[in-house]
Amino acid sequence: MKIKIESPEQGIEKVYLEGELDFQNSQQIRLEFTRLIDKKPIRVLVNLEHVSYIDSSGLAVFIELFQKMKRLGGRLAFFNLQERVRNVFEIAKLESIFHLAGSEQEALTLLTQ
Repeated sequence: MKIKIESPEQGIEKVYLEGELDFQNSQQIRLEFTRLIDKKPIRVLVNLEHVSYIDSSGLAVFIELFQKMKRLGGRLAFFNLQERVRNVFEIAKLESIFHLAGSEQEALTLLTQ
């Protein structure tokens, strides 16, 4: 699993993930998100375009990130989900909790409403 984090402007963090998000690498992602939360961002956008697979441990990492962002008063959105990954969110009934967007611009718009 590859992860890249950019800070294009104050309070906004963009996260780019690539690979499979499963039990084997969920701890690595959890650690990176902990470092990200330490910056106290207002908005976090997560690009899942290159994530080909996610399991329940991957979802757990995202739920933890969501809870931490909520405690900070921040907002979180995911964008560019492959159909297979989006289906996992839907099966777990998480599309009603998370902001899922088709594009980065749509995700940013969702977070500024």
